[in-house]
Amino acid sequence: MIVEPGELLAAIDSPNDLKKLSPDQLVQLSQELRQFIIDSVSIYGGHFGASLGVVELTVALHYVFNTPYDQLVWDVGHQAYGHKILTGRRERFPTNRRYNGMSGFPKRSESEYDAFGVGHSSTSIGAALGMAVASDYKGEFDRQHIAVIGDGAMTAGMAFEALNHAGVEKSNLLVILNDNCMSIDPNVGALKEYLTDITTSRTYNKVRDELWNVLGKLSKFGPNPQQIARRVEQAMKATLLKQGNLFEALNFRYFGPVDGHDVQHLATILNDLKSIPGPKLLHCVTVKGKGYALAEKDQTLWHAPGLFDKVTGEIHKKTYDKPQAPKYQDVFGETLVELAEQNDKIMGVTPAMPSGSSLNIMMKAMPDRAFDVGIAEQHAVTFSAGLATQGLVPFCNIYSSFMQRAYDQVVHDVALQNLHVVFCLDRAGFAGADGPTHHGCYDLAYMRCIPNMVVSAPMNEEELRNLMYTATLPENAGPFSIRYPRGEGVMPEWRKPLKKLTIGTGRVVREGEGVAVLSIGHIGNYAVKATQKLAAEGLNPGHYDMRFCKPLDEEMLHNIARQYKAIVTVEDGCLPGGFGAAVLEFLADHGYSLPVKRLGIPDRIVEHGSQDELYKECGFDADGIAAALREMAGKVAANAPVEKVLL
Repeated sequence: MIVEPGELLAAIDSPNDLKKLSPDQLVQLSQELRQFIIDSVSIYGGHFGASLGVVELTVALHYVFNTPYDQLVWDVGHQAYGHKILTGRRERFPTNRRYNGMSGFPKRSESEYDAFGVGHSSTSIGAALGMAVASDYKGEFDRQHIAVIGDGAMTAGMAFEALNHAGVEKSNLLVILNDNCMSIDPNVGALKEYLTDITTSRTYNKVRDELWNVLGKLSKFGPNPQQIARRVEQAMKATLLKQGNLFEALNFRYFGPVDGHDVQHLATILNDLKSIPGPKLLHCVTVKGKGYALAEKDQTLWHAPGLFDKVTGEIHKKTYDKPQAPKYQDVFGETLVELAEQNDKIMGVTPAMPSGSSLNIMMKAMPDRAFDVGIAEQHAVTFSAGLATQGLVPFCNIYSSFMQRAYDQVVHDVALQNLHVVFCLDRAGFAGADGPTHHGCYDLAYMRCIPNMVVSAPMNEEELRNLMYTATLPENAGPFSIRYPRGEGVMPEWRKPLKKLTIGTGRVVREGEGVAVLSIGHIGNYAVKATQKLAAEGLNPGHYDMRFCKPLDEEMLHNIARQYKAIVTVEDGCLPGGFGAAVLEFLADHGYSLPVKRLGIPDRIVEHGSQDELYKECGFDADGIAAALREMAGKVAANAPVEKVLL
């Protein structure tokens, strides 16, 4: 189905076309852009509410500024659909987030208008400041640098670090705070309350408007009235809001709050701000999902709803004739509550992802024992470490790719002190359409090199439950990592009795001969399909679900090395330093010369696509595993030399 753009939008292939419009036409263009996003996402899927909330701001920015010479950074990137459509990618937009299609986030290699790649939050101010300082160094003093940061992204330490630095630079930097009280879930914390105080103080806003009306009338008499009015406004903010302005305390000129959906007023303000040097912050108040009533009402559900009927609002969901396996995240959420009911020491922690991780189940059932700390992964880990020092057992649930941001805290605050923190890494392996910014490629490698850390991955829902239970036991009171993928498991009847697992033990899935496949995690289910396929061909490979990447099941590995003539390892993680590398290290350390073929995520950036498409591309879907086993079995049978992978 082809989505037809409106009359004005159809004529815009770049911001230069946008600049040909009159200010009065910006309202119609904003309506057409919003409708194009609604039509496209309802048919093709993708993020939804965030881009609807910044339609007017997007139009105004490209109308006023000279992009791409003026550099525009979006934070986070799912705000940027309108930006992509206005910068020459309207016709490609149906490929958004599809295999070999357009990225769902800004991407430097995709367009010169994407000044900075943004998939993780809170990077925009630091990146834009770096660009601004570079422009000063090169003598490009006419160049503008704009960071559009959602208020959820503003809760991260990185954003404050960049604000602190920017305040002492004289560089030409404009920070636009998109204040909608949302990230994916509602924002939390003192900053949200502070912004709410500013935006809801009727007295302050009324007096501010009157002050600037007077300022406009006095400006013809010279700059002194402006300076006086500025001092009066600063005093007014401190008095009426009962506090100083946070941003001005950091040496930013603060403007706002302003209506983020008045495109003509935004264009006027942005044009005025171009002539003001130094660091500035414009506070825009917006509504996530603006223009689509259901998305405005339930902003979490409509962050990325999937395909839907734009008229009725019905979200299309697959229907099945028989019970289906649950999502791993839901098994985590339900099991955590079950464990917490049995053990009053268990706590839950997540950085701004309660619905994405299903910690919201515990937050509802036990609100005093589950914490959303905002987009602050570093703090989430150290906060968990603090809980653990007092004898509690925190489950710190963070997406694998986001845990990268807290690596020092994992090492310094948890592992070095051998504290009992359970890391549950959601979205491990390929994350699908979100692409390389969200793929959880590296956690097996970066966790297994840390002393005291247990590194595990369940092959199914029952194993996830048992690993979670095992991680809570007093005898395992140290750092414990459990990784699991995005999406569904394999067990419709998943709620089995909890069982203790012995740390560092795997299980035999299938005895065989000649070649053995060693898997870790959910990808082992693809190995099951591969071995079944080969059994139908008359081959009999063995299959072992190792469960632990650290410590390895050494007894099992010794038996495999003695019984089989070749090994294939499979992991939904990076090959350098990962599970296969751990097996190779074991074999080398114990003098085995067994040939090994490793399957997993190669040492390159893998773009977006469905998980199955990416497994196939990288050669470890069921057919890829079968092909590798068949190849190794053929070489073993022929007694041919097999190329060995060197450490």
